[in-house]
Amino acid sequence: MTKIFDYLALYRRIGESLGWDQRLLMPEAELAQLLQGNLLRIYLLRSELGEALGFCEFDRSAFPQIELKNFGIVPEARGRRLGPWLLSTALVAEWSTSAARIWLHTDTWDHPAAIRVYERAGFRIYDARYEAAEQIS
Repeated sequence: MTKIFDYLALYRRIGESLGWDQRLLMPEAELAQLLQGNLLRIYLLRSELGEALGFCEFDRSAFPQIELKNFGIVPEARGRRLGPWLLSTALVAEWSTSAARIWLHTDTWDHPAAIRVYERAGFRIYDARYEAAEQIS
């Protein structure tokens, strides 16, 4: 239970201002199974004092195709080049597993610096399209 709590607390700290909600909407049992299984690989960035500052989450369910599912840094740690360092470190580890492709999906809700960080890490735009946001009734 504490693993889910810690994960969701960090997920909220990073994603609240960016509109992240996918993991918040998941049933607790489904999220617990996902976090305890071997389909995700999570790289956690911690401060010198052990405080979680950010994470990279890779979905490996279609290996050797790997999706960067979530990536972010807590607001108070942004602007210190920690995000690019974390992403680069995580990508080196993922590529070393004989991945054929590592990809991600982003949108206009993402942090304004995200696309630059992704491009500097080696990602290239494959497709761009407009998708209407879901209407909540």
